[in-house]
Amino acid sequence: MTPSAPTESTAELAFRENDGIPVSLLWHRQTNRLSVTVADSQLGESFTLAARSDNARDVFLHPYAYAQLLAA
Repeated sequence: MTPSAPTESTAELAFRENDGIPVSLLWHRQTNRLSVTVADSQLGESFTLAARSDNARDVFLHPYAYAQLLAA
């Protein structure tokens, strides 16, 4: 998988891939919001988490921890 292609309304601020799972930190220009997307192509699963400017780096580095917080 490759980094998300930027669009006019979305910019990819950071990308990393670990064990074949890509993680992207996205900035949505029109709404000035941040999100982190995770896609596991082997399992066919993906999810997106909202992030704030004060925790975006942490959500980007530890998305599964934040996903568990939302599921609890």
